[in-house]
Amino acid sequence: MKPLPPLVNQDASFVSRRVFTDGDVYRREQQRIFARSWLYLAHESELKEKGDFVTGFLGETPVIAARGQDGAIHVSVNSCTHRGLPVCRAERGHAARFICPYHNWTYALDGRLLAVPQQALTHTQIDKGALGLRRVTRVESYRGLVFASLDDGIQPLDQYLGNMRFYLDNYFDRFPGGVQVIGPPHKWRIAANWKLPVENQLGDVGHGPFLHGFIMRNNSATTEINEFGLNVVPEPGHGAAIRLFPEGTDSETVMWGSENGSARMFSAETQAYLREVQDQLAGRLGPVHARIKGLTFGVYPNFSFLWANSVIRVSHPRAPGQVDYWSWWVVPADAPPAVKCELQSLYNASFGPAGLFEQDDSEAWSQQYLGSAIEQLDDQPYFYGLGLGEEQPHPLLPGKVGTSFNEHYARAFYLRWKRDIESAGDDARPDGEAR
Repeated sequence: MKPLPPLVNQDASFVSRRVFTDGDVYRREQQRIFARSWLYLAHESELKEKGDFVTGFLGETPVIAARGQDGAIHVSVNSCTHRGLPVCRAERGHAARFICPYHNWTYALDGRLLAVPQQALTHTQIDKGALGLRRVTRVESYRGLVFASLDDGIQPLDQYLGNMRFYLDNYFDRFPGGVQVIGPPHKWRIAANWKLPVENQLGDVGHGPFLHGFIMRNNSATTEINEFGLNVVPEPGHGAAIRLFPEGTDSETVMWGSENGSARMFSAETQAYLREVQDQLAGRLGPVHARIKGLTFGVYPNFSFLWANSVIRVSHPRAPGQVDYWSWWVVPADAPPAVKCELQSLYNASFGPAGLFEQDDSEAWSQQYLGSAIEQLDDQPYFYGLGLGEEQPHPLLPGKVGTSFNEHYARAFYLRWKRDIESAGDDARPDGEAR
């Protein structure tokens, strides 16, 4: 590949518009970020029984994640070793095997080649052991979140997440029975670069009262962000936007499900469930967790989670100006059915594909991409310097912490991104360790 021009300055306070539009940059991202990072695939609740499977992507690589007969989760590249067709075309389901529709080559749940119908009609000796689906050998989970990596030498997932685990625990370890994903993800394509949704949900809560002003201007959520909001960089590239309330704040203010007084609109059963979970939180996770009301979380490079609306997001790159956006609704697994039904409104009204907030954000990302493609402005990079140098360690929270309007979450992301795409081929990995 030809050398890249300067794209991100030393402290990432300025980021070139070409970061979002350049084809060489995009190709390098596939090789040096998506081929070397831990990428989210599924939740364990989607793969409960032997034979359960989902299909997805690691960057642009199509894969199948399946619970094998051995009880383990196996990930294989979804491409037949005979002629390359996908051997599974369903988003999810239950199967005993995967069969290529072209010549009926048949594969086990773990990717092993089981049968070649044409073999009996020839004298060819076939080494089935060498012709299975390409296996993705690194598959690990954290709090039920299943990640995989195409890099066999990548560090363990726990180390990769580092301090980000503290913030993920605030939701994914909040409920005694864990969480479950309901239904297949919503999927839609946005004419934008994959990094724009990621950046937004690493900590860009400052746009709320403006882009979503019809709902968020002068409401309680905006007041809470102004008074108690913090942007955290637990590890470079990861991010968490939260509100940390003072000691003694009442449960109804802090508890999950209480945005903008929404809990008061729920039935008595749902309100009682939410309060009970909150009241048990200090004993489960500690007193600091019981004071945290989340906003958005992000795991580098493309996993996002909207705390208030209980939504997992993955930003799948398709081209410099195209991203497939996948959205899963998550719910407490032990909540009564009626409670789960009511809680779904937290997702549908705001961040489903037709949600009030979602339409605003998707339009903004598309317009930002168009602005990035203006050739006459190649010499005018974007400014990411708000709060530069103001982030500091915090006595209660892991990571570097700034106000909700400090853009250090984006600066840390683009500095890690810059290091990764500028890494010399096989000499480095995104986790910073030598190969």
